[in-house]
Order: sequence, then structure tokens, then C-alpha cells
Amino acid sequence: MPKVVDHDQYRKELLNQCFDLFAEHGYASLTTRQIARALNVSTGTLYYYFPSKEDLFMQLIEEITTQDLLRASAEIAGLHSLRERILALGDFLEANEDYFIKQTLLMMDFYQQAGLGPSRVNEAVQRASLRSRDEIMTALQIDSPLLATHVLCLVDGLISERMVNPELVSYRQQAELLADLLTAYLEKSPGGQP
Repeated sequence: MPKVVDHDQYRKELLNQCFDLFAEHGYASLTTRQIARALNVSTGTLYYYFPSKEDLFMQLIEEITTQDLLRASAEIAGLHSLRERILALGDFLEANEDYFIKQTLLMMDFYQQAGLGPSRVNEAVQRASLRSRDEIMTALQIDSPLLATHVLCLVDGLISERMVNPELVSYRQQAELLADLLTAYLEKSPGGQP
């Protein structure tokens, strides 16, 4: 009897293994053959799931975004005040800092090689960014895409600054400041939203 394979689950397992591979070697320096060898699969198997390295990377971005959002949402779920939710987000970032630094460096490497022009991967990154913004709105219970984008920019900048000046930047302090600023801003806005 042939082995039954859950192709979607197997594809996700391959993607999960690819994150560390790309983070360690960079997007540009890996060939499809090297990726297949590192994953202990044939190039034919890799091409079956991912028609190109670009497709693999694009699916990787979408998969890690989905997993990151699920994990972050689970940390924030059930918290009542905006302050509690923002502090939980800061704690989540701190607890997973190494992972998020790898992710940031990987994206920088990709953009260094691919540029900022139109591409299918760039479209995947844009979709992931919009999903992140929407999830921030849901998790923090704010109705403003503008504020959610601001939080997303702060998170990206915070991770980047931690790479440069870890001793000068505290996730907790930045989360507390953000909570204070957003709370004050929302209190002054008509209806509690900008």
C-alpha cells in the first residue's frame, strides 16, 4: 500500500526548514540544488512543491507571516486593556528577538539582491505587510489602519535598532511608551479613533 502524503503539510515542513537555511546563507547565495540538498530531498521534489526559488521564497514569506500572526495573537488574546495588549506585544517581540532579527536580515538581503521594483515576491511581501497591519488592528482593538501601520513601523524599527544598539533599546520601555502615546492619542480623538 502506497504511503499517503499530506502534501500541504509536507510543503509547510519544507518551508519551515527553509527559513533557517535562507537566514544563514541569504537569498542570493543559495541555488535550488543547494536548498534541495540541505533539505535532503531531490531537486524534482523541491520543484514539485515550488516551481522556482522565487516561488519558494514567496511562499516562505506568506507562511512565516501566518505563523507569526497566529503566535502573536495567541499571546495577546484575552487581554482587556490597550496597555496590556501592547505590553504583551513587546514581550512577544523580546521573547522571539533572535527569530525576528533573522527575519529582518533575510528581508534586507532579499531586497539588496532583488531591488524594490515590481516582482511576485515583492507582492507577497506587500500582502504579508497588509495582513500584519490588519492583525495589529484586530489584536490591539484599534480601528485605524494609520495607527496600525504606525505600530508596524515601530516594530520594524525597534527590531532594527536592537540589532545596532541592544543595550540602549528596551522592548518593555518602548512598549510602555507606545501604550502611553496611543492611549493619550485615542483619548483626544473624537470617538476614540483618528
